[in-house]
This record gives sequence, structure tokens and C-alpha cells, in this order.
Amino acid sequence: MERRTRPAEPDPAYEKFKRDIAEMTGVDLNMYKPQIHRRVHTLMASWGQTSYSGYLKLISSDINRRRAFLEYLTINVTEFFRNPSRWASLREEILPGLREIKAGNLLFWSAGCATGEEAYSLALLGLEARVPVNVLASDIDDGALKRAQEGVYREEQVKNVQPESLRKYFIRKGDGLLQVSPILREKVRFQRMNLLSDSFPRQPQLILCRNVLIYFSQESKEILLRKFSECLPVGGCLMVGNTEQIFGYRRFGLESAGPFIYRKTATSEESRERSACSL
Repeated sequence: MERRTRPAEPDPAYEKFKRDIAEMTGVDLNMYKPQIHRRVHTLMASWGQTSYSGYLKLISSDINRRRAFLEYLTINVTEFFRNPSRWASLREEILPGLREIKAGNLLFWSAGCATGEEAYSLALLGLEARVPVNVLASDIDDGALKRAQEGVYREEQVKNVQPESLRKYFIRKGDGLLQVSPILREKVRFQRMNLLSDSFPRQPQLILCRNVLIYFSQESKEILLRKFSECLPVGGCLMVGNTEQIFGYRRFGLESAGPFIYRKTATSEESRERSACSL
């Protein structure tokens, strides 16, 4: 007879640590995949901490440690126009359609903007295409948002920017650093946001949420996709990362508009009715 292994009992000390972290930072570790928990413990060991209470005290008493903790979890690594083929799709196939659904300035949202490269890339996309665009950039990491607002980047981070745009919209600072110009900076508004608990902006025509969903549990991912769909206008688009294909996207009132790009086709009420009918 096969013996079944009982699941491990939750560690009360770790459960308390997670609650304290959620209260302190707004990050609910229970909503993420197991990989995040491994990262929590890897960093704990690298800091020489053997108890959760000591680990928490270090994070709560030192702003630099707290920033390092959040950065290590969210993995803020990016560059301008990351995955150029995806940006070519936006420029050539998606942007013309977005111009038809709204007159005046379009609103683009970089959800999980990290240190700002994606958000400024969206602003550049509009400027280069001569399309009026405002960009909302949100992240839960205060340290990443601070660096995004400063807008200073290394040469290798802007390698995908066209030379003409580099000359026009960036200021060289020396030591291989460049800073976004005021004309580019004024197109972007940065905001701290917890995607799971905070309200979403009203009807952005385009949402980029790339390399963010992979860190969430399936339940949390479903919640986020529903919220993204509900805030999009019909005809608006959602782009996800290259490893974040949305299966069953019709349940959210979406259709495929290209590789890893989804277009809103139904109102929230219609998509809920479709979902109910498909059960």
C-alpha cells in the first residue's frame, strides 16, 4: 500500500515574518510562487541571519537593507526597448489601432516599471511616432521608483535607442551615464502601487505588464488579469512578457493581437457572462 506524505506544517515564525513584511512594505509573500520564498531565504542566509526576528529587525531598521530586500525579490533588471521585436509590433501594428479608439492624448501604463526604462521607452515610442502619449509608471519598490524618477542610465541600458532620439532626449553626464531630458521626463508620471490591492487607472489604451506575472501564484495571476481587462477600454491592449502567455484569454474578454499582446473585445459584464457560459 502506497504511503502518502503529509504536507509540511507551516512554520509559525515564518508565517509571522510574512505578516510583518506585508504590514511594513505592502508585499504579501503568500501571493507569490515558491521561487520568491526561496529568494527570501537565500538573502536571509547571505546576510548571516539565523532567525526571522533578526532578519525582520534588520529590514525594518535599515532603509538600505529594506530597499535591497525588495529589489532582490522583484529583480529589477531591464533596459530601454527590451526585446526590440515586441516594440516593433507595438509601433507598427498596435499603435495605429489605438489612435482610432481615442482622440487626443493616449494613456499608456507601465505596470511594474522597475527603474523606469520601460516607461521612458513608452514615452519615446509616442514621441518618435508623433503620437501624443502620457505614461503612468507604477511599482511597489520605492527605491526603484526613486531611481526611475532620477532617470540616469548606463550606456548599455540605452543601446536600443535610435541615435537621433539619443541625441534629442538624453543628456550625457560623463562616466558612461546618460539622463533623460526634461521633455521626455514630463511625459511620465511615477506612482507607488500594489497591483493586488490598489485601484487601477481608468481606461489606459495600452498596458505593459512584462516579466511581472511570472512571480505570482495562479490565483493571484487570475485576479490581476481580471483587473487589467476591466480597466481597459474595448480596443485597448495588454502586453505581457515572453514567458507569460495567457491561456484561456477569452475568459477575460480578450483576443490575441500578436505574440504576447491581447486586445480587449468585451465589457466586463460580457466577459463574465462568457466565462459563466463556458463553465
